[in-house]
Amino acid sequence: MSTGIAIDAYLSDLRARQAKARQGRQPSGTAHEAGELTVPAHVARWASLHPDRPALVTADETLSYRQLDDRAARLAGWLAAHGVAPGDRVGVFLPNGARFVVAFLAVLRLGAVHVPVNPMFRAAELRHELNDAAPELVITAAALLPVLDEVRDDTPVRAVLADADWPTALAHPRHEPIADDLDALAALNYTGGTTGLPKGCEHTQRHMVYTATAIDNGRMPDADARTNGIVSVCYLPIFWIAGENLGVLAPLVSGGTSVLLARWDAGEVLRAVATHGVTTMAGTVENYLEILEHPELDRYDLSTLTTPLTVSFIRKLTPALRARWKAAVGEHSVLREASYGMTETHTSDTNTLGFQDGDQDLLSDPVFCGLPVPGTDFMVVDFATGAPLPLGERGEIVVRGPSVLTRYWRAPEATAGALRDGWLHTGDIGALDEEGALHYLGRDKDMIKVKGMSVFPTEVETLLAQHPDVLAAAVVAVPDPERGERPYAFVRTVPASTLTGEALREWAAATMATYKVPYVVEVVDDLPLTPTGKIRKTELTVRASRTRPAP
Repeated sequence: MSTGIAIDAYLSDLRARQAKARQGRQPSGTAHEAGELTVPAHVARWASLHPDRPALVTADETLSYRQLDDRAARLAGWLAAHGVAPGDRVGVFLPNGARFVVAFLAVLRLGAVHVPVNPMFRAAELRHELNDAAPELVITAAALLPVLDEVRDDTPVRAVLADADWPTALAHPRHEPIADDLDALAALNYTGGTTGLPKGCEHTQRHMVYTATAIDNGRMPDADARTNGIVSVCYLPIFWIAGENLGVLAPLVSGGTSVLLARWDAGEVLRAVATHGVTTMAGTVENYLEILEHPELDRYDLSTLTTPLTVSFIRKLTPALRARWKAAVGEHSVLREASYGMTETHTSDTNTLGFQDGDQDLLSDPVFCGLPVPGTDFMVVDFATGAPLPLGERGEIVVRGPSVLTRYWRAPEATAGALRDGWLHTGDIGALDEEGALHYLGRDKDMIKVKGMSVFPTEVETLLAQHPDVLAAAVVAVPDPERGERPYAFVRTVPASTLTGEALREWAAATMATYKVPYVVEVVDDLPLTPTGKIRKTELTVRASRTRPAP
């Protein structure tokens, strides 16, 4: 990317617009009152200030800050006694639960490197990640030992801590020193592998604490909420970086409480909110609809839930759903999109707070992502030249800030391709509006070119979802000998709907520009999903290419 006066002037103008847009909506900074501390040091601080405050709630137990700090210190002592040193990778192959959080804090306390491993992995996936990250010690559960044993001889793993070892580990003398280098490698968070085998993103504790503080400051709480910290209910898998943010970092750095569930269950979420005074949660649109339709919704007091966040993976957040949520839960609870982000940036890069009046966020071009959190910069640049594009023009989203990965682990070519002059080139298509807010339009590789005109699948999906019978839509490209490519849509409809693909296509022809209208609309019972709830578009592309009618 070219540098110099042009970019400086571009950023100066953009930051001025964003600062003005934040006034009355969002905080202007991300400073933490305790200063620069590592994550386990924040936990130790809260253990000193509020030792009996609940830090972690699971189905099996509740740990106070004193107990959480003590368990992490003892496990750190056990790890050190078994040869784990600063910079060593430690695999954490566990589902959601207290042991995952204790392991995370213990590894960081030593200055070692946390490597969260998906507990849903099968042998081939597990073998790749263990060989790539090369941890010599893995912390796991008895139920996961068979798959670990299947691959262990093919990996560097020399030691395993499983269920039977925990009593001994937690009886070990405390490891009192807390590693204090915020910029040392602290975690390898693996990408989803959409463009090949997953890559490890190198993250530091500075990245973690900045992200947690930005989430905390970005809720503009009253004085009581600030004193008590974030109380979060999290059922997202915490091996996933978004789950780590919501289920570990944000509540524990703020001195709040993490209510950690093993999986999504609407009834359990309702009970958790009412029982523990939960202030925030993040889920899919489908999750919120299930809460609204739960037969016992009226039994629960949800008055503390001031920051409900959603992620529109399949179904989209609409003004009607927001109004329905507010009518059921209360005026205090405004349902809004969470943020833009990715594993490479620790995911929480924008804030949509304050743009809900008149549904401004939902009625603008899809998808409205809000303003960058203070300290983070976005630009939209030309894919070919890297030059910044005028506001409103669509191009590649690039980002820099305190939570962007240091590099890809053992992947210098991938690092050089993605990190240029301090900017992460995301491969995402977006635009910046007059207030400096970011709008996301999809991945570069997903963009469809129809006779040279750009069709953004996200935009077509959003328009199709406006039909009252459409629950969800996914749009992919199919080759066309005359047009180059054409959109192909898969849609799920409401139960008992008689809407046909051809009828929806005719409706779409009156709703969007001709070149955006899907060549075929196929009504399906389900859409294939990844373990993290995203639509498997590669699978749909193959299916569309096989089933589309001849031109």
